Amino acid sequence: MQEEKKEFKPYVSAEKSPPEMTLTSLITGIVLAVVFGAANAYLGLRVGMTVSASIPAAVISLAITRVLLKRNSVLESNMVQTIGSAGESLAGGVIFTIPVLFLWSAEGKTDSPQLLSIALIALCGGMLGVLFMIPLRNSLIVKEHKVLPYPEGTACAEVLLAGEKGSTSAKYVFSGMGFAAASKFLVDGIKMIPGVITAPLKALKTEFSVEVYPALIGVGYICGPKISSYMFAGGILGWFVIIPAIVLFGGDTTMFPGTQPIAAMYESGGASLIWSSYLRYIGAGMVAAGGIISLIKSFSLIVTTFVDAMKGMKDAKSGSAKRTEQSLDIRLVLGGIVVIALLLWLLPQVPVSLPGALLIVLFGFFFGAVSSRIVGLVGSSNTPVSGMTIATLLFVTLILKVTGNVGTSGMIAAIAISSVVCITAAIAGDTSQDLKTGFLLGSTPKKQQIGELIGVLVSSAVIGGVLVLLNNAWGFGTKELAAPQATLMKMITEGVMDGNLPWSLVFIGIFIAVVVEILQIPVLPVAIGLYLPLELSSAIMLGGAVRYLCDKGLFGKRNGNPGSGILFCSGMIAGEGIIGIILAILAVSGIADKIDISAFLDTGVPGGLLLLVLLLTTVFISGTKAKEKE
Repeated sequence: MQEEKKEFKPYVSAEKSPPEMTLTSLITGIVLAVVFGAANAYLGLRVGMTVSASIPAAVISLAITRVLLKRNSVLESNMVQTIGSAGESLAGGVIFTIPVLFLWSAEGKTDSPQLLSIALIALCGGMLGVLFMIPLRNSLIVKEHKVLPYPEGTACAEVLLAGEKGSTSAKYVFSGMGFAAASKFLVDGIKMIPGVITAPLKALKTEFSVEVYPALIGVGYICGPKISSYMFAGGILGWFVIIPAIVLFGGDTTMFPGTQPIAAMYESGGASLIWSSYLRYIGAGMVAAGGIISLIKSFSLIVTTFVDAMKGMKDAKSGSAKRTEQSLDIRLVLGGIVVIALLLWLLPQVPVSLPGALLIVLFGFFFGAVSSRIVGLVGSSNTPVSGMTIATLLFVTLILKVTGNVGTSGMIAAIAISSVVCITAAIAGDTSQDLKTGFLLGSTPKKQQIGELIGVLVSSAVIGGVLVLLNNAWGFGTKELAAPQATLMKMITEGVMDGNLPWSLVFIGIFIAVVVEILQIPVLPVAIGLYLPLELSSAIMLGGAVRYLCDKGLFGKRNGNPGSGILFCSGMIAGEGIIGIILAILAVSGIADKIDISAFLDTGVPGGLLLLVLLLTTVFISGTKAKEKE
C-alpha cells in the first residue's frame, strides 16, 4: 500500500530539459500526420477498420531522428509520434461520417461537399477533442496511473525506450511499406495480378472469395486470430447461411428493396447482388446494435468518467513549477472551447445552428471523456466510437425531426453535428494515449498538447482533399471503397427522417446481434464481418491465422518475435495506403488506364494465388524472426 503512494518517476526527470519541440520534430511529425492520415482514411473506407499509428510513427520517428539525423532525444522522437498519430485518429473520425455527404451528392440530393466545409468540420472536432482531454489529464493519466494501463500508449513508450538502447525495429516497418507498395502496384496499378480470387459454389447458391491485398493480411495479423475469426464467422453466417437461405426461399418473389425476383437477381448478379440488395441491411442492423450494446455495457464506466471529468476540471494544473506537470492554461482551454462553439454556429460553411453547436459541446465533452477512459482500459481499437456516433446521430436526428428541421437540410445538419462529435471522441482518445506515453517518458504535457493541435490542424487541411480524390477515383459505397460506417450512418439518418429503410431486414440484424451477445461473443467484429463482402473478412482471417502460427510456433517451437511481425504489418498497411492514394491520383488524371497491362496478360487465379502465398509467407517470416540482441 505504501508502494502505491510513491510519486512516479518518468524516464526523463522533471529537472532535465532535453530537446522536445524542435523544428525537426515538427516537420517530421507533420509529414507523418499527412501520410498516416491519408493511409488510414483509405484503409478505413475499404474495410471499415483503422489501426493505431502511434507505434509505427514512433518507430519511423526513431529512424529519422536517431539514425538519419543522429539526434538522441527520446522526447523529440515522442513529439514526432504525437503529431503524426493525430492524422490517423482524425481520419478515423472523418471516414465514419463525412462520406455520407458525398453519397448524397452522388444521388443528386445535395451539392458536392466543399473542401473548406470538410476542413472546418474536421478542425473543430479535432480541436475540441484535444481541448476536452486537457483538463482530464490529471485525473486519468496521473491519478490513475496504475489503474488505467493505456496499452498503446505504454507500448509506444516501450518502443521509444528501446530506441534509446539501439533497437533496429524500424527496418521492419520500412520493409513492410516497400513490400506492400510493390504488391499493391502490381495488383491495382499495372493490374498484372487479379485482386480477388473467387470460387463459385452453385450447389450452395453462394461463392467463396478472398482478396489479395497486403493491408488486409496486415489488419488480420495485428488484430490477432480471435478478432479475425469473429469477423470471418460473420462472413460465414452471411454468405453460407443467410444468402443461400434468401435464394432458396425467395425463388420468384420480389422483395423490397430489390426490384426483380430473387432467383433472377442471383442468376444475373450472383451472391454479390444478393449481398448488396439484402445482406448489407441485415449487417447494418447488426453493426448499429453492436455499437449501442457496447455503449450500454460501458454505461457505469461512462457515469464514473463523467464524474471524474468534472473533478478534473477543478484539479487541472497550468503553469506548475515542475516541467512534467505543465498543461495549457485552463482559461485558454475554456476560451478555445467557447470560440469553437461560436465558429460552428456562425461559419456559413458549417451547417450547424446555435442549438446544434450546444449539442456538439455537450455530446463532445461527454463522449470525449468516455473515449479517453475506455482507451485507457482496452486500447483505441476496442473503443466504441462508432456506437457513440450512432447514439449521437439517432438522438440529434430525432430532435431535428421533432423540431421541424426535416428533409435534406435536417439530414445534413444531423451528419455535421455527429461528424464533429465523432472526430472529437476519436481525437480525445488519441490525445490521452499520447499523454500517457509522455507521462512515462517525462515529456512536457503542454508541448505535447500543442503538438496534438498542430497535428489536427495539418490533418484537417488535407483530409478533405484525400476524400475528394478517393471519391473521384472510385466512389464511396463501391466495391473498392465500401465505406461501411458512413453507409450505415446514411441509412440511419434517412431511416429516421423518411422511414424508407427495409426495417424487417434491419431488425433481423439487430436480433442476430442480441443472440451473439447472449453467447458472450463480441458483437462488433462479427457484425462487421457480416456487413462487409466475404473476400475482405477471409483475407483478414488469413492474416489472423498467420499470427496464430507465429504466436504458438510451428511444432510447439516458440522462438520467434511476433512483435516484429506487428511492425512489418503496420508498415504494410501504411505502404498500401500510400500507393492507394497515388493510384487515386493516377485514376483521376487519366494515367491509370495507360499503365493497365491486364489486356495483354492472362495470369488469372494462379497469379493471385501465388501473390497470396508470397504475402502470407513473408508475414510469417517477419513474425518468426528471432529477436535481436539489443
